[in-house]
Amino acid sequence: MRKESFRNIAIIAHVDHGKTTLVDGMLGQSGTFRQHQAVEDRVMDSMDLERERGITIMAKNTSIWYKDIKINIMDTPGHADFGGEVERGLNLVDGVILLVDASEGPLPQTRFVVKKALARKLPVILIINKIDRHDARIDEVISDVYDLFIDLDANDEQIDFPILYTNAKEGVAHNELGDGSTDLKPLFEEIIKTIPGPEIDEGQVPQFLVTSLDYDSYVGQILIGRLQNGILEMNKQYTLCGKDGNRSRVKFSAIYTFHGLDKKMVDSVEAGDIIAVAGIEDVNIGDSISDLENPKPLPRIDIDEPTVSMIFYVNTSPFAGTEGKFLTSRHIKARLQKEMLTNVSLRVDQISGRTDAFEVAGRGELQMAVLIETMRREGYEFMVSKPQVITKAIDGIKSEPVEQVFVDLPEEFTGVITEKLSKRKGRMVNLTNTGSGRANLEFMVPSRGLIGFRSQFLTDTRGSGVMNTLFDGYEPWFGPIPQRNSGTLIADRPGQVTAYASYAMEDRGEIFVAVGSQVYNGMVIGERNKMTDLTVNITKTKKLTNMRAAAADATVTLRPPRLMSLDQSIEFIAEDELVEITPQSIRLRKMELDENKRKVKTRS
Repeated sequence: MRKESFRNIAIIAHVDHGKTTLVDGMLGQSGTFRQHQAVEDRVMDSMDLERERGITIMAKNTSIWYKDIKINIMDTPGHADFGGEVERGLNLVDGVILLVDASEGPLPQTRFVVKKALARKLPVILIINKIDRHDARIDEVISDVYDLFIDLDANDEQIDFPILYTNAKEGVAHNELGDGSTDLKPLFEEIIKTIPGPEIDEGQVPQFLVTSLDYDSYVGQILIGRLQNGILEMNKQYTLCGKDGNRSRVKFSAIYTFHGLDKKMVDSVEAGDIIAVAGIEDVNIGDSISDLENPKPLPRIDIDEPTVSMIFYVNTSPFAGTEGKFLTSRHIKARLQKEMLTNVSLRVDQISGRTDAFEVAGRGELQMAVLIETMRREGYEFMVSKPQVITKAIDGIKSEPVEQVFVDLPEEFTGVITEKLSKRKGRMVNLTNTGSGRANLEFMVPSRGLIGFRSQFLTDTRGSGVMNTLFDGYEPWFGPIPQRNSGTLIADRPGQVTAYASYAMEDRGEIFVAVGSQVYNGMVIGERNKMTDLTVNITKTKKLTNMRAAAADATVTLRPPRLMSLDQSIEFIAEDELVEITPQSIRLRKMELDENKRKVKTRS
């Protein structure tokens, strides 16, 4: 039977198309917030990193009430690197709202999430957002969405979706443009009409699939998911069905349902609702809670394989331990294992024969950078290697991941970007010139060729290009791919960077460290303007004599140093370099700090 008192939906969209803003409007107009309650913008983006980067990283759920019907809403990430979050979210819902920008149209990350939704046979409501934009092209965007659905082999039922027009910032939805609507009521009505209630069997044994984990210092680990069948009650015993076997006689210390942004404690929950329970420890995402006597686990969540790996090392630089709180391999291992509990698309393995190095595999550079930045803010100090792609053998042939690259750029830069990507084994599959001075290009490029390319792309297009990537599958190994085409400037001794030495280095390349910074032997302090590395004395001071020329003390004007962000550092480093990460600093260094040992390795 269908439970008509619930609707479970996910909102999917490309990064920055306005889905979190739309959720703000839905929460506000459904009476979730008290009158005059102060509510910040993008209330669902609760992580500091989400607010700073302007993207959704973690899938989060909330609920609203409309005409005695509870609507559970999943706010999903729009970036393919966080695809594990999307796959978890779609396990909970019976339909999706596809949000598309009225000017930009469906972009690559939209394609990724829509493909997942169509594979699960979920009904879709299309929302054209930002209809107030001066460059809105609504008819063309709707046509592009139909093309996308056809391209993804949607069936006739899926392609016959309702269309609404919204201005999420103003909290207005229209069934037809200019119909005089002043609120989001048309959207609420369409959700009730198009998205079916969850299919449940209350007489069946309880079946609860854990799709997300949270932690509360008061009640401990919190398990979040959807109750597919049956009823869960306090003071009753159940069976936890894990990957490696069942654990019987588990009890809850608390059961919650979602009410707006809060969790409300209840004594029992009914099938079809998205709920949270506490009191059971050592649970993994994908585990099920079922009947004590007759447990029936639900199928575990199927997640796409990781495509990129990095090695996390204990910090061994001369500055180790001066800035961080958590330094040892025990600390780093425990933190990575904790991350695996809540991040289903992450995989962590200890490097064989070493206790101070861990291989962390995930979906892409952005997912890795977010994990590293999160650990850095928590007080961890460690080093990471250059990202590497994960290969697999298909029919005995070594194969590597390949990505679709979608580029939107001014047409005068088409030649230089095509040339750069072709050197990285990319092949162009589509080129569209819109006649507006900008061109849209589509390439197939091995993931290995895209490592370190994004910053180079922004430089070549003078910041005016937009690049999106989407995992496409595996193809036979493409052979050697040139990466960074420049060497580095390396400090040859510890000390403090001086203006005198920095000025002398200006014709050798670009400096990464500011005057007055502390450096150590083997630390990368700049990018050289030649292919080879150069070891330099960046701490050299001017010798003082009692003789002075007329202009000897004229003020020296230095170029400002290029201070590298975490993302830029990860993209920049070569195979023999590491990024040293502490709560206060991001430094680049050679794996082997001793210059003589580096020379011996180069010869061998």
